[in-house]
Amino acid sequence: MNGKTTDANAEKGGDNPILDVNNIEVIYNHVILVLKGVSLSVPKGGIVALLGANGAGKTTTLKAVSNLLRAERGEVTKGNIRFRGEQIQDLSPAELVKRGCIQVMEGRHCFGHLTIEENLLTGAYTRTDGRAAIADDLEKVYSYFPRLKERRKSQAGYTSGGEQQMCAIGRALMSKPSTILLDEPSMGLAPQLVEEIFEIVKDLNENEGVSFLLAEQNTNIALKYARYGYILESGRVVMDGKAENLRENEDVKEFYLGVGGEGRKSFRDVKHYKRRKRWLA
Repeated sequence: MNGKTTDANAEKGGDNPILDVNNIEVIYNHVILVLKGVSLSVPKGGIVALLGANGAGKTTTLKAVSNLLRAERGEVTKGNIRFRGEQIQDLSPAELVKRGCIQVMEGRHCFGHLTIEENLLTGAYTRTDGRAAIADDLEKVYSYFPRLKERRKSQAGYTSGGEQQMCAIGRALMSKPSTILLDEPSMGLAPQLVEEIFEIVKDLNENEGVSFLLAEQNTNIALKYARYGYILESGRVVMDGKAENLRENEDVKEFYLGVGGEGRKSFRDVKHYKRRKRWLA
């Protein structure tokens, strides 16, 4: 039994993950229960996907980690969240950024009236290591996102959706994070741009050692780049496993990849009770 437990921990990222979410519940406005006993872990230097349909609780999970819930009258009422072994629920978002964990929000949220370069530099606001170090990291961001260097003097509000997504990720990198919480990076982007964004995520992970927890509706692309995945439904984790195992799972194929034993299907056409029966079997 101990051997099986060790193997399970190894699959999920080891006994000492960089981020550990343990059995949390989240309530909005003191009455609306959104997350129900969610647990997940992110290994140091890993890419973990948080999957599920719109409204499943993916964004809420990320905001619980980054401590952005309070701005929306939400709070973690049970469980705990640890980053690098320390509980972080009482930290402000700025304090968490200083410790190396930052969220890239869904919808990009660039400052439209600022240039691309000014947007990137806002990401360094918590740093105290001097202008030279910040300038070096700015050039590093441009090396990963050459398109941003070309548009560095352009107002962000007049750039494309793909360029704004690159800007949002680049801005997060300027804080020198060890972990990035990436919310719906593919939203609203053409497939070619989505692939480009995920290739950059892969490069950042492999070359800079940045860990990623990415919330994504596009299950196919997420499981291509992640090493481990969790599937949320109605605020609960209903399945988790290695990415390659989830890709081959018949339920995941049918409900999230659109391919089942009887050909292509729509997830919305399958009755909820049937899904729940399979998840809990």
